Amino acid sequence: MYNKFKKEIRKKGNVKRAKLLQRFFKTGKGEYGEGDFFMGITVPEIRKLAKKYNDLGLKDIKKLLGSKFHEERLTALLILVDKFKTGDNNQKRRIFDCYLKNTKKVNNWDLVDLSAQKIVGEYLLDKPKKILYKLARSKNLWERRISVISTFYFIKNNKFKETLKISNILLCDSHDLIHKAVGWALREVGKKSLKTEEKFLKKYCLKMPRTMLRYAIEKFPEKKRQIYLKKLIVVNE
Repeated sequence: MYNKFKKEIRKKGNVKRAKLLQRFFKTGKGEYGEGDFFMGITVPEIRKLAKKYNDLGLKDIKKLLGSKFHEERLTALLILVDKFKTGDNNQKRRIFDCYLKNTKKVNNWDLVDLSAQKIVGEYLLDKPKKILYKLARSKNLWERRISVISTFYFIKNNKFKETLKISNILLCDSHDLIHKAVGWALREVGKKSLKTEEKFLKKYCLKMPRTMLRYAIEKFPEKKRQIYLKKLIVVNE
């Protein structure tokens, strides 16, 4: 089945689209996706392949996670997400362990965002969360993003503590992709509990990068948004 998948996915490649995707996902020298390669396959096509080859075993999925092609790694992650959703406790544990051993291959924002909360977040909901703090302090950009995106599953279940603690750890992160992820997470907290989000913002908004704050207050009424933004402008003047 693995070889059949490899043949089918290669046939779906599109050189022109691949070049566009490589620019979009910043694969140039010094950019966050440096060295990533694309075949030029759309996400809907990848989702179809993931469903079709859902019976691939963990050994073959690990091989796909090691692929230089972004689309093969994405397919592997979508299969893992689906297997996790339907698996028993033992299988969920194996998938969780597999994911954590391969975090450096979950190496672009779409790969993280489509998998972290659905595997790491869901698995850790009722378990110790020490690993998330280790990831939040990692030198690896993608592990730091995994740490905060994983907490989206907690937010859905009205648990905000980890999101706020990890947001605090990442408050002064140097990378724009972390600023966006943390701001996004805080915005989601606000949808569930505006009081909780505002308590955090009142304490830390002056330390936040502008992008992080903008994402966090995106859904606020315009008047309230401007109050927060003006505070930040005054501090930075």
